Amino acid sequence: MNIVKQWFHDHFSDPQVVILALVLVFGVGVVLTVGDMIAPVIASMVIAFLLDGVIKTLENLRVPRFLAVGGVFSAFMIFLGVVLLGLLPLLTNQLAQFFKELPGFISQGQAALLQLPEQYPSFITEAEVRNLMSSIGAQLTVYGQRLLTFSLASLGSVFTFIIYLVLMPIMVFFFLKDKKMILAWGRAFLPEDHNLASRVWQDVNRQIGNYVRGKVWEIMIVWGATYMTLLFIGMDYAMLLGFLVGLSVIIPYIGATVATFPVAVLAYFQWGWGTDFWVAVLAYTIIQVLDGNLLVPILLSEVVDLHPIAIITAILVFGGVWGLWGVFFAIPLATLVQAVLNAWPNRGNREKGQRATG
Repeated sequence: MNIVKQWFHDHFSDPQVVILALVLVFGVGVVLTVGDMIAPVIASMVIAFLLDGVIKTLENLRVPRFLAVGGVFSAFMIFLGVVLLGLLPLLTNQLAQFFKELPGFISQGQAALLQLPEQYPSFITEAEVRNLMSSIGAQLTVYGQRLLTFSLASLGSVFTFIIYLVLMPIMVFFFLKDKKMILAWGRAFLPEDHNLASRVWQDVNRQIGNYVRGKVWEIMIVWGATYMTLLFIGMDYAMLLGFLVGLSVIIPYIGATVATFPVAVLAYFQWGWGTDFWVAVLAYTIIQVLDGNLLVPILLSEVVDLHPIAIITAILVFGGVWGLWGVFFAIPLATLVQAVLNAWPNRGNREKGQRATG
C-alpha cells in the first residue's frame, strides 16, 4: 500500500499533472463514446488544421488573415470540386470495370495454377493445386458476400454522405474564420494555471502539424506519380492503382509491401511474364525508393523519430481502436504519448531539476 501511495505522490502530487491527466481522459472519452456521431466535426477540424498551416504562411508574408482564409478556403473548395467531379468518377469507373473483368482474372489465375504440377511435378501435385483453388474460391465467396452486404448497407448512407458533404465545408470555414474565438472558448474551461498541458500541446501541435501536412502531400505526390507512370507505360487501372499506392504510404513499412501485390498481379494479368511486366514492377520499385529516400526525408524531416517497433505497435493499437483514422494518426498519437511521457513530472525528473538548480 505504501508503494502505491508513494507512486501516486510522485506522479500526481503536482496540480499541473492532474490537469493534464483530466484533459487527456476527457479527450479520449469523447472520441470513444461519441466519436462516430461527431466524426464530421472531427474531420472538419483536421481539414481546418491542415489548411491553417497555409494560412499561417500567408500571414507571415503580411497577408491579412481574412484574405488568407478566403483565398485558402476557395482553393480548398476548387480542389474538392475537382476530386468529386473529376477524379471520383474516374475511380468509380475503373473500379466497376475491375469487378466486371474479375471473373476473367480468376479463370486466368486458375489456368496458371493448373500448369504448376506439369512444370514442377516434384514440388506440387494437381490435388494440392485443386485444394488451394477450392480454398481461394471459398474465401472469395465470403468476401463477395461481405461486399454485397456492405453495398446494400451503404445505400442508406448516401443521404448522410450528402449532408456531410454540405456541412463539412461550412464547418471548415468557421473553424478557420473563428479559430481564435474557438480556442479562447476552450481555454475558458481550463484552470488559469495549465502550463504543463499548454507545453505538451505546443509540442504535439508542432509535431502533428508537420506530420499530417507532410503525409497528405506525400499521398498526393505518390498518387500522381504512380498514376502518370502507369499511364505512360500503358497499364490498365492506372488511376485506381495510383490511388491505392498513394493511400499505402499512410502505413509505414507495411503499406508499400501490401500495395505491391495488386500492382504485380494486374501487370501479370495484362502482360504475363513479359518485358512489360518487369517494366511495370521496376517503375513501381523506383517510385517506392524515391518516396522512402527522397520524399519522406524532405516532407517529414521535422517529425520526432520513433523506433520502428513503436510505430508498428501504434498502428496496431490505434488502428484497432479507430480503424482507418487510427492508422492515419498512429504516428501523431504515438508522438502525443511520447510528449506526455517526456513532460510528465516524476521523482527522477524532480531530482534532476533539484541537482541542476542546486
